[in-house]
Amino acid sequence: MLIGIVVALIVIILAILVSCLKVVPQAQAYIVERLGAYQGTWSVGFHVRMPFLDKVARRVNLKEQVADFPPQPVITKDNVTMRIDTVVFYQITDPKLFTYGVENPMMAIENLTATTLRNIIGDLELDQTLTSRETINTKMRAALDIATDPWGIKVNRVELKNIIPPAEIQNAMEKQMKAERERREAVTRAEGEKKAKVLVAEGEKESAILRAEAEKQSAILRAEAQKEKMIREAEGEAEAILKVQQANADGIRMLKEAGADEAVLKIKSLEAFEKVADGKANTILLPSELQGIASLATAWKEAGQK
Repeated sequence: MLIGIVVALIVIILAILVSCLKVVPQAQAYIVERLGAYQGTWSVGFHVRMPFLDKVARRVNLKEQVADFPPQPVITKDNVTMRIDTVVFYQITDPKLFTYGVENPMMAIENLTATTLRNIIGDLELDQTLTSRETINTKMRAALDIATDPWGIKVNRVELKNIIPPAEIQNAMEKQMKAERERREAVTRAEGEKKAKVLVAEGEKESAILRAEAEKQSAILRAEAQKEKMIREAEGEAEAILKVQQANADGIRMLKEAGADEAVLKIKSLEAFEKVADGKANTILLPSELQGIASLATAWKEAGQK
């Protein structure tokens, strides 16, 4: 019986000792109270508390956390009611202030976010609200960071998750967007048609240039062919005249070698001139010394015909 009681006491003592041993994990902090008063803040590592006197009042998460609040109704400067939901990124920097600074930190941050948002949106018109998200985010973060500093909370970032305007304004915005899309489509189509016309005109211009170049080359080739033809005809006529002259010269040389007198040679020269004229000239200019010979030849010819 006594042994059982001793064993029980030993087990109870061991259990109490084990419960007094605490290990604080990474990114957490423990708030320890002794007899209801703040004793200290345990950081990461191994700790021992006094049995029956110390207790862990709160475990605080030191990681950056996200608070997503439901949409809040706000009124713009031009009396338009809309709903805006926000996302707050915060981090606990002082576990003691977080534990004892405010009763419900999350509710306090939510209410503070709603009131700050109403104050900022109240100074903006609808169009400014829809186009000034970055400005609103910056102002809200600065205001919340200052307000939550006594609570041991640092607000790192605030984002407007969604802006929900009234239904009639949404319809008007959709119609405006549709009209803008149609306008852009019409502009794009007109630019496409313009580019197509420009391309067609450039194609026609290039085609006309190519045709003109082809006609130019053809005319050049025809002219060169005509020139070549005339040159060859002239060369042929010149060669024929040369051959006739050569034949006459050979005949005169043969007569001269045969002992023909000068009068006969001059008459042969006249016959050569007649062949050169080839009946195409009405008048042949003769040297003065040949004119008498020509008259004599004419007289001889008439006497022979009689």
